[in-house]
Amino acid sequence: MSPTNTIYREPDTLQTFKRWAGLVLLLIVGLFTVALSGSMVENVDADEILVVQAPISGNLTWYISAGIKPQWWGKVTSYPKRAIYEFEAPVQFNDGGKGVIFGSIQYDMPLDVENLNELHTRFGSADAIQKQVMEVVTNKVIYMTGPVMSSRESYAEKRNYLINYIQDQIDLGVYQTRQAQAEAVDTFSGQKKIVNVAEIVVGADGRPMRQEQSVVGEFGIRAFNFAIEQIDYDDTVENQIKDQQKIAMDVQTSIADALKAQQAAITVEQQGRAQAAEAKWQQEVIKAKQVTEAESRLAVQILANQEAEQYRQATLKRAEADAGYRRQVMAADGALEQKLHAYVQVNAKYAEAIQNYKGNWVPGVMTGGGGSVNGATSLIDLLSVKAARDLSLELTPTAK
Repeated sequence: MSPTNTIYREPDTLQTFKRWAGLVLLLIVGLFTVALSGSMVENVDADEILVVQAPISGNLTWYISAGIKPQWWGKVTSYPKRAIYEFEAPVQFNDGGKGVIFGSIQYDMPLDVENLNELHTRFGSADAIQKQVMEVVTNKVIYMTGPVMSSRESYAEKRNYLINYIQDQIDLGVYQTRQAQAEAVDTFSGQKKIVNVAEIVVGADGRPMRQEQSVVGEFGIRAFNFAIEQIDYDDTVENQIKDQQKIAMDVQTSIADALKAQQAAITVEQQGRAQAAEAKWQQEVIKAKQVTEAESRLAVQILANQEAEQYRQATLKRAEADAGYRRQVMAADGALEQKLHAYVQVNAKYAEAIQNYKGNWVPGVMTGGGGSVNGATSLIDLLSVKAARDLSLELTPTAK
């Protein structure tokens, strides 16, 4: 009898169990894979630096470029490439004044692996770097810089120096300083006084010497754009600054008033000079006019005198000519015409006198044999003869 071949079959319940067990295992593996998928890769933003610490070896892998980077279930730490530290730092100045400086400073993380490893190993996070490096260094530098100037200098003329000193020391290290005494003028009393100041020690190369190197620079961090928003001084210093400002304003006002007064005096002086010059030139103009008029009158008088002289000379010459002519005429005829004219005039006067005479011209009784005589005729004849004799006239005809 040949053997019978039989096939072993598992019960249906066992097969069902295996199938479900496989499905559950597959589901568990899937869930585990999904759960661990967030630790396999990491997305790096452009403004951050990522470091991955391997889970077994502990090696550090740095990623400074943007994109998806492998993580392989390692520990991830992120650092910003650039950050800003906003501070409130106490400060004390060489005149004893105190205050608080409010401001900010920005800084860049190094991008080389050596410095990044050093920073991550020592501090382990971005917050720790800001608190233990940037905050400590900045506050320390601000406090050490205060004694190199007075409260007023930090408020006014040395504010820029304060900023430069702090920025330089954050980058390179704190200055070496030495105590010294300096002479200063008290703002209120105007008296000179001696104050203690901190002087920056300068080396042979003319650069400040450092008390210690900056931790910021040591780790390759680049600090920049240090800015002071405000300085809150204590009440005493604040009141002094206000008083000093008032005094300074009063001084500036006094100077401005003095300059105005000086300028006004100069203006008045210049105006006076201008007015005096104008009056002088007005007088010069009047004088010139008067001189011109006098010169004109003088010239007229000179011309008139010259004309009168010419007239006198001409008149004299005419008179001399007439007299000479008459003398020559008289010499030629013995002045007969003039003598005859005079003879006629004399006889006319005699005739007029005789005519007006009312008395007797002859005596009433005559003796002798001479006959009668006309007295008037005899008188006329006598007067005629006298006149002719006086005029040297010859009344008898001259024989030819």
